[in-house]
Amino acid sequence: MARPKSIDEFPLPETLAAPFEHFLNTMTDKGLSANTLDAYRRDLGRYLRHLSAQGVDRLQAAEQQHVAHLLRTLSDAGLSPSTMARNLTSIKRFHQYLLLQGTTEINPAENLDAPKLERKLPDVLTIDEITALFSAPDADEPLGQRDHAILEVLYATGIRVSELTALQRAALLLDHGLIRVLGRGPSERLVPISPQAIRALIRYLKQGRPHLARPDSDDHVFLNIQGGALSRMSIWKIIKSAGDKTSSEKEISPHTLRHSFATHLLEGGANLREVQELLGHADISTTQIYTHLDRSHLKEVHKTYHPRG
Repeated sequence: MARPKSIDEFPLPETLAAPFEHFLNTMTDKGLSANTLDAYRRDLGRYLRHLSAQGVDRLQAAEQQHVAHLLRTLSDAGLSPSTMARNLTSIKRFHQYLLLQGTTEINPAENLDAPKLERKLPDVLTIDEITALFSAPDADEPLGQRDHAILEVLYATGIRVSELTALQRAALLLDHGLIRVLGRGPSERLVPISPQAIRALIRYLKQGRPHLARPDSDDHVFLNIQGGALSRMSIWKIIKSAGDKTSSEKEISPHTLRHSFATHLLEGGANLREVQELLGHADISTTQIYTHLDRSHLKEVHKTYHPRG
């Protein structure tokens, strides 16, 4: 007996493939990041192959039951709630685009709810843990100078790892204590940088980077041993390696430094709007997940600022 086809084996008819490619081209023109585009390509490719497997060859024929069936399939396959939620968001946005284009008349995913997500906050490092982390790279070697500068910049600015890998030397306004950061999409912001991070950057740029640069290297600040720009995965490995050299039992990632940056600012008295601006969040509700200050600090804030505290 022949085995049944998996979803990935179903061909995509032109009636499904053409709107899909048009949507991806439109999202590319809007300046979405490569990671976001890859997620759309993966999620919607899976969805459209699922439709094809269900005998649906026109997007006008897609119904809520088809989307719901895909979500059940993903759940049965053991995919996480966050992955399922991302898939549903991709499908909703795709069908909203089709509605605006006049291709379809309904959004079959509109009334479907994403699975409840359990928000797991990253660990926050103490100042002692930050100091130990920064001491992990060998600052007398070019790679150590690079890695030390990476750690200092991430904690000093709170920028995303994707923003760090995209950082160009022309964006370093170190005489003014600023860096110019290209955020998600076409957004750009100026972010202050600490004197310690500036010193680490200058040492790397003068001593470490010349050893890594090649004649064909571009203007990226942080280079790998081949002289090319560091990837996001390389940054993750650098930070994990530095974390492994400390006594901390916390799981340390680039986002740990971003989270620590935001939390330490809030604990120091910064308000939520200021932190939102520094982090480059479009919506302040995103910033609110960083406000898990300990109860003793909240009680102190209440005592200090409330008229009857």
